[in-house]
Amino acid sequence: MTEETNQQGQMNIQRIYVKDMSFESPMTPNIFKEANWSPQVNLNLDTNAVKLDIDDTYEVLLRITVTAKHPEGTAYLIEVSQAGIFVLKNFGDEELKYMMGSYLPNLLFPFARETISDIATRGGFPQLLLAPVNFDALLAQSMNNQNADSGDTANA
Repeated sequence: MTEETNQQGQMNIQRIYVKDMSFESPMTPNIFKEANWSPQVNLNLDTNAVKLDIDDTYEVLLRITVTAKHPEGTAYLIEVSQAGIFVLKNFGDEELKYMMGSYLPNLLFPFARETISDIATRGGFPQLLLAPVNFDALLAQSMNNQNADSGDTANA
């Protein structure tokens, strides 16, 4: 008799934490003399997931780098690695890709956004509120890029 494999996927949060963070403000204190504060803000996102030694347990990492540039140079640079440990049971391969590439980074994003805002404020700058991110679209784009790269390799 075969075992039933139609069990519904289960996700449990074990822990959410800041794994790494840094703040640099190379133009201080002179940057605070600027009357017109309108920096160009650049956002870079990266996600990564690794299976841990415990059954069905994964660490998912969301890395966000924010660079605020002023005409004279970099006003500040904030890097935050927000992580979580999750137990993911009864998910197929495609569902796991979605969970680790979109759903869980989306769950981690508000924590990272709050940390980034707090760091900017503590650095003496106005509060920085990051706009929501469409992790579904980023995952789809990443998958398309991987498919295109593997297609190029196959044709080479």
